[in-house]
Amino acid sequence: MSDAFVEYVRRRGGAVHTRTARAAGFTPHTMITAVSEGRIERIRRSWLVHPACSHPRRAAAARGGRVTCLTAAAERGLWAPATAHPHIWVPPTASRLDATGVRLHRGVGPVPLANTDPDEHIINVLFHVATCLPAADALAVWESALRRRAVDPDVLARVIWRSPRASEIAHVAGTLSDSGLESHFRSLMFAAGISVRQQVRIDGHAVDGLIGERLIVQLDGFAFHSSPTDRRRDLDQDARLALRGYTVLRFDYAQVMFEPETVVDRIRTAMAQGLHLGPHRPGRSHSQQDIA
Repeated sequence: MSDAFVEYVRRRGGAVHTRTARAAGFTPHTMITAVSEGRIERIRRSWLVHPACSHPRRAAAARGGRVTCLTAAAERGLWAPATAHPHIWVPPTASRLDATGVRLHRGVGPVPLANTDPDEHIINVLFHVATCLPAADALAVWESALRRRAVDPDVLARVIWRSPRASEIAHVAGTLSDSGLESHFRSLMFAAGISVRQQVRIDGHAVDGLIGERLIVQLDGFAFHSSPTDRRRDLDQDARLALRGYTVLRFDYAQVMFEPETVVDRIRTAMAQGLHLGPHRPGRSHSQQDIA
C-alpha cells in the first residue's frame, strides 16, 4: 500500500496534506510507513513530500501554502518574468512564517480553495500576478495564459476580481500579442495614448504593430531573431515594406523593457513628421486584412 501512496504523492505534484491523503483512501499507518521507510518526507506536521518534489513546492508545503503568481505561471508554461524567489500563497491568518527566500502572498483569490490544496487555480494565479507585478508585466502573463488557452476570455470577463488592478487587466487583455514583449509594447502605447493595431498583415506577413496607415513597429524578442538567417529575413522584410511606402521602426527586447521612454519618443517624433499618415484608399481597411 505504501507503494501506491508514494506514487500518489508524486502524481499530486510532490506534496500532499495528510487530510487530502486520508480523503483519497490512504490510512495514517500507510503514511507513517512511507515516512519511516524514507520514501516520503514529513516537513510539516500535516504536509508530506516526495523526494522529487520541486524546491518551490517544498518551500510552499513547509509554510502550509501553495505556489502561486509567477512560480505557478512558470509551472504552467506561461510567459513570465524571471523571479529570484518562489511565490507562495499562505492563509491570511498564518503567522510566524519564515519569509526568507520566498515571496509570500496572503490575498484571497476569486476561486475558493481549501488551505490543504497544493495546486493554485489559474484564475487565482492571474489574480496574484495582477496584484504583485507592474501592470505591463502582469498584462504579458495574462495574455500568455489566453494565447495558450489556459483560461477562456469570456470566463475572465465574468469573474468578480475584488481587485481594481485585476479588473483593469481583465478588461484590456487580448490574444493578439505573440510574445510577452508585444504585451509590454501594447501596454506602453496604451499609457502613451498611441493607438496601435497588432498582427496586421502587410505584404503577406503579419507586422507586430501598425500605427495610423504607414508607421510599422517591429519587435525583436530576447530569444528570437538572433541568427544571421533571421536577421537577413528581417532586413529583407523591412526593405520590402520601405519600398511600399511604409516607415519601419524596429526595437529590441532591451529597448522596450529598459528604455521605454526612448521608444515612445521615437514613435512620437515619427508621428510628428506625419510618417504614420498615408493616402486614403476608398473601400480598403487595414483591420487584420492582408495589405497588398
